[in-house]
This record gives sequence, C-alpha cells and structure tokens, in this order.
Amino acid sequence: MTAPDALASWLERFAGYLEHERRLSPRTLAAYAHDLELVTRAARARGIAHWPQLTQHHVRQYVAERHRAGLSARSLQRELSSVRALFRFLMREGEADSNPALGVRAPKSPRRLPQILDPDQVGHLIEIPGDDPVALRDRAIMELFYGSGLRLSELVGLDVDDLPRHDDLLEITGKGAKARRVPVGGLARESLDQWLAVRGQIAAEDETALFVGVRGRRISPRTIQTQLQRRAVEQGTPGKVHPHLLRHSFASHLLESSGDLRAVQELLGHADIATTQIYTHLDFQHLAQVYDKAHPRARKKR
Repeated sequence: MTAPDALASWLERFAGYLEHERRLSPRTLAAYAHDLELVTRAARARGIAHWPQLTQHHVRQYVAERHRAGLSARSLQRELSSVRALFRFLMREGEADSNPALGVRAPKSPRRLPQILDPDQVGHLIEIPGDDPVALRDRAIMELFYGSGLRLSELVGLDVDDLPRHDDLLEITGKGAKARRVPVGGLARESLDQWLAVRGQIAAEDETALFVGVRGRRISPRTIQTQLQRRAVEQGTPGKVHPHLLRHSFASHLLESSGDLRAVQELLGHADIATTQIYTHLDFQHLAQVYDKAHPRARKKR
C-alpha cells in the first residue's frame, strides 16, 4: 500500500465508523470529510506516510498555519476536534498509540463586544410620549438605567428614601452586597421628579418602592423588561432592547468620552475593582466630575 493510500484507507474506515456506528448525519459526515481532507494534504506535504507519524508538533504547526491564513478560531476548533476523533478511532483499532491533537488548543474566539445604542438612539428611546403615570415611570426607569448604569436588580430594589437629598449621588448596594455611589444626571433627576409627582396615583400607601406596578406594589423585573421592549417597538428602536443594553451603552459612551476606565469600572460596580472600602478609597467628587463632563445626559437641557 502506497503512502497516500495508507492515509486515505484509514480515512475511509473512519468515515464508515462515523456513518454506521455513530450514525452521524450526512451534514456532519461531510464536515468531518472536509476537515480531514485538509489535514491529510498537510500531512502529505510533510512527507507523512502513516497517521501514527503525525506528532503534536505537526498538529501545532498546522494550527498555526491555518490561523495565519485567516481561518476563524471556531473553524480551527472544529478541525482539531475532527483530528482528535480520528485518532481516538485509530487508537481503538490499534493503529496509533497516542493522540497528537490532545493538548493542542486553537486560538480563543474573540469575545463578543456587548451591543449598545448610540446616544441619539438612546435619546429617541427615552423621549416616550405621554404624561400618564406609567409613561412617566417608564421614562424615569430608562433615564436611571442609562444615566447611572444600574443593574436591573439594583433599580428594582430602590426605595423612595434611597434618592439623594443633599447631592446627586445615589447609593447602590450591588452584587455581593457591595456598596457604591453613582451620579444621578440632570435629565434623570427631572424624570424622577416628574414620576414622584404622580407616583401616589398608583402606589399603595404603605409601599416604599421607588418604582411600582399598576397594582401599586414594587415593580417586578419581568414588568420592566416587558415595558422596555414594548417602548422600544413603539419608538422604532431596532433590535432587542433590555435593561443591560442601556447599562452597556452608559459604560461605552462614558468611556469613549472620558477615557477614564477606572472611573467607569467604579460606577458600574464591577467585581474586579481593586477596592475593599468604597467610601474611603474612592474620590466620589472625581467620579461626579468625570460623569458631569463626559456623559451625554448628565446636564439638563437648556
């Protein structure tokens, strides 16, 4: 049996195994065949006559070459998976003693950047029409999400008494019961004042929650999510709009304008911030100044 035939013969046997024993779909079989044909060409180019001659070094070289050629990390991961499967079969059949693809990793897929809205899109989304209590409530909710970068759970948990009285810094208890302060921008403050003026029309007398549903009790996360998507459809905002989208937009716009990554991390309350005593280690005045200078909705309209 010639060298090329030795490689091809085992590929045929492997294909039969996948089809008849593994009962894989035609589409999956075609993917295996495509991937392993490319690997076979590379092996032959290196003078490899039998599959056991393929070493981990060869596999690493192959991955590096494919990566330089522009193959995506996801496709490389699939090709490596095909080689591992082939050698598991070869080891089962006694043709190989080890699997050279084990321990070889493809480059990681680039992390997807979070989706954001641009400032104009956010402004259009928030400027919902109407002055009824629900419309004013929804506008204030969106202003706080975008203006202060709150998480959904943080906003739902706010009480009326949590609103700042002597400054524009809202105290938040975030993940892990960690406290932080975030600025409340001028437009958010305006919307909150408008909502507070009508809150009593739907809130139960003994309800302490800042935001309430139509039954008068603390609004639920699901209601906020539903309302936000409904408002987005009404305003013609593209895509799926959810609370975290406004938080992502807050962070992106503030960072783009200020370049102060540290301040943005503090405002978001991320767990990887190297601080344990938020009140003693943070310069809240500096954070407020960064916010006032950089955030698109920090100031009142003139």
